[in-house]
Amino acid sequence: MNEDLIQLLPVDPASWNPAYRWGIELIVYIQQIEKPLLTEIIKIITSLGTELFYIPAILLIYWCINEKKGFRLGVMLLISIWINMICKGFLKMPRPYEFDRSIGLAFEPSYGMPSGHAQITACFWIPLADWLSTFRNTSAVKPAGKPQLERAFFYTAAGFIILLIGFTRLYLGVHFPTDLLGGWVLAGIILAVYFIYGKRLAEFLQGQGLRIQLIVTAFMSLGLNVVYPQNRSLSALFLGFCVGYALMRKHLHFSVTSGEVKGKRQRFGILALRYLFGIAGAACLILALKFFLPGEDSVFAALLWFGRDSPAYELAQFLRYGSLGLWAAAGAPWLFLKLKLAAAEKNETGTGYFGGSA
Repeated sequence: MNEDLIQLLPVDPASWNPAYRWGIELIVYIQQIEKPLLTEIIKIITSLGTELFYIPAILLIYWCINEKKGFRLGVMLLISIWINMICKGFLKMPRPYEFDRSIGLAFEPSYGMPSGHAQITACFWIPLADWLSTFRNTSAVKPAGKPQLERAFFYTAAGFIILLIGFTRLYLGVHFPTDLLGGWVLAGIILAVYFIYGKRLAEFLQGQGLRIQLIVTAFMSLGLNVVYPQNRSLSALFLGFCVGYALMRKHLHFSVTSGEVKGKRQRFGILALRYLFGIAGAACLILALKFFLPGEDSVFAALLWFGRDSPAYELAQFLRYGSLGLWAAAGAPWLFLKLKLAAAEKNETGTGYFGGSA
């Protein structure tokens, strides 16, 4: 984190901010149950609040469950992460272990407030719970049971996961309770905009045509870069994913929710192969770009202009993540169609992204 900050923080607990003091007391209380095995389990659980979980999960939804839902959820999460980074950089709030190193069971290379784990977990699981709870209304097979009970079950499960991830952050000593509260409040604002205006924005962009959609995407990506230039990978991923989806809707018409593959409905085996090929393709693409573009992992890193200090390093990062987004949204669906692992959507009008019902 920031070693200078650690050294400059007051040693006397009586001089700490009351919120910090109360937060550290709560963390110390929670860590009374600390055991080595439990700590390792907690670290595994807390990883469910990182990109190591959310990126594969979004790709699973996009490639195998519902491409429209996967796209909209993925874009919302990217914007949410971007907002979280801006808030962290603006507030520059410390983490608990910077006051008391003995409670730090993990380390994070960023500021504390608001908690990214708390915010992104809520932004992922609440829309997913809403979708699953209304799935019976869009499914051809109406499941038995009361819709109200199903809705309560999915929202309760989402709430449990959100609180569980929050608890892991306290147990590990990487967040104050106020950090979690800040993340949840920010998530609430983002979700309110998503649920109230998301559909209207989708309908508006759908009516503008492919060219306008690409222009809007490019300007939004540029805006992400201008407002938060410290991280270009996020804006690149956003650009590649949105452009790829627009091109896919226009030219490929890949669809998870309609059509047959080899005369049969899209069963588990086909979906599993689709996901494995998609992930393998993404891994190969990232490795290839790391090897040949400027950066510390390049095979030409010893040469001028190709090392970590290369002036082209930022551009290489942008190309890497932009290519990953493009592959996820359009490259992988193209491969699925070529390998007969997916079907094109029937009666597709090619309206660009957000085309059709979501």
